[in-house]
Amino acid sequence: MSVQKSWSELQTMHRACTLVVGALDLLEEAAVAGTTTKELDRLAFEFFKKHGAKPAFLGYRGYPATLCVSINDEVVHGIPSEKRRLRDGDIVGFDLGCSIDGFFGDSARTVAVGKISDKATRLMETTKAALHAGIEACYPGKRVGDIGHAVQTLAESRGYSVVREFVGHGIGTSLHEDPQVPNYGPGGKGKRLVPGMTLAIEPMVNAGGPEVKVLDDDWTAVTLDGSLSAHFELSVAITQHGPWILSEPYPYVQEALHA
Repeated sequence: MSVQKSWSELQTMHRACTLVVGALDLLEEAAVAGTTTKELDRLAFEFFKKHGAKPAFLGYRGYPATLCVSINDEVVHGIPSEKRRLRDGDIVGFDLGCSIDGFFGDSARTVAVGKISDKATRLMETTKAALHAGIEACYPGKRVGDIGHAVQTLAESRGYSVVREFVGHGIGTSLHEDPQVPNYGPGGKGKRLVPGMTLAIEPMVNAGGPEVKVLDDDWTAVTLDGSLSAHFELSVAITQHGPWILSEPYPYVQEALHA
């Protein structure tokens, strides 16, 4: 079940989430043509080690790396490899998490390698906008279904499809907690949002159809039709004033002072 977090616990999650986004910033800078995906994985591992954090994905259900690296038609869970090099024109999804003092942070973003197509740029922009549409639904009294409805409405209004097989989730002392947070469906359904809930919201949006398949490595998911896919994710806390993106400073200081 979803566990409401105390202010001090949210502060710990803020530290974890800030580190994850810091690592993603580093990876985005390093995402140049010729770089191997394994080298990017090493960068993420060393960044967490340097800052006293534990990689969340390494060993999770047998996953063999710190980082998920998903390129072009790969939707999620791509395994880093010494043999896989980034190429100019690729779009690359980085999915990453860590834990500090028993609390987790989780985030993802899709980045460009060199010059990418207008089609790829529009897909990335739409997926990021869909994420923020979902976050804007994170107010007390709303329901989990309102998040997915906001994501789906924005993505489909621009001619894209939303992946069904993978969803967002609660997060806290476990990487994955209840409730599941689908990126589709009707609003007004599901668990009611209350202050202290923490959710990882992560739309995966395809340029073609929504269907995916998992490759023989049992991890890498790709679009069934070979179309491009993008993935953005942020961990968010529900507060009495609205959503707090946990990798950013608390945004409601004035409201808190005058509450």
